[in-house]
Amino acid sequence: MDKSFGFQFTVGLQALLATGLFLSAGLAAAVEEPKFETLLKDGAFELRRYPALVIAEVVVSGDMDAASNRGFRAIADYIFGNNTAVATGESSSTKIAMTAPVLTQPVAPSPEKIAMTAPVSVEALASNSMDAQQWRVQFVMPSKYQLATLPKPNNETVKLREIPARTTAVHTYSWLNSEARVQQKTDELLAWMQAQKLKGTGAPQLARYDPPWTLPMWRRNEIQIDTQTP
Repeated sequence: MDKSFGFQFTVGLQALLATGLFLSAGLAAAVEEPKFETLLKDGAFELRRYPALVIAEVVVSGDMDAASNRGFRAIADYIFGNNTAVATGESSSTKIAMTAPVLTQPVAPSPEKIAMTAPVSVEALASNSMDAQQWRVQFVMPSKYQLATLPKPNNETVKLREIPARTTAVHTYSWLNSEARVQQKTDELLAWMQAQKLKGTGAPQLARYDPPWTLPMWRRNEIQIDTQTP
C-alpha cells in the first residue's frame, strides 16, 4: 500500500471522528436538559432530586426498538408543528424546541378492574423490560412552558401532563441499547439501590440523550428509577 495513501486515510478517519464528536457535542450543548440537584454520587450511580416537569408522552406497542421509534416520531411530529396554539382566536401551530433525554418506560398489562377501595394506588408498571409489550415514550418540554401554555397536540394519542417533583436513582452508561442490555443495567441499578437502602416507587425508564448518528462510545444513556425521598 502507498504509505502516503495510508497516512491520508488515517488522517481523514481521525478528522471524520473529530467532526462527529464536534457535531454531537455541539448539538448536546444546544439542547435543554432538565435541571436537578445531585443528592449522592457513587461512580456511575447517582441520586437526584428533580423539580416538577411537563412532558409529552405516547403509549405504543411492540418491542423496545420498534415502540421507541414509533413513539419518537409521534412526539417529534407534535413538537415540529402538528399542534394548535392555545391563545384565544389563534389557529396557528407552534414549533417547540427539542430537549433531551428521550424517556422510554415499559408498561405492564392493564390489571383486572375491581371494586373501588381506599387508598388509591398508582398504575402498575412492568419492572422487567424483557417482558414488556407496551412502552411509554416521553419528551420533557422546555422549561419556559407550563402545562396551560403548551400548544395542544393534533394527534390525540399524544398526551401532555405534569410529573410532580421526585427523587430518582440513576445509572449512567454508554454504548448501544438492546432489551438485554437495558435489563442488565436495570439490575445493576436495583442492586445499588438495595445497598443504599433505597426503595423504588416506579418502573425503570431508559433515558437516551444523543441523536442516532452519535458513535456508540460517545452515547449517554441512563436507567432511572423514582425512589422514596431519603
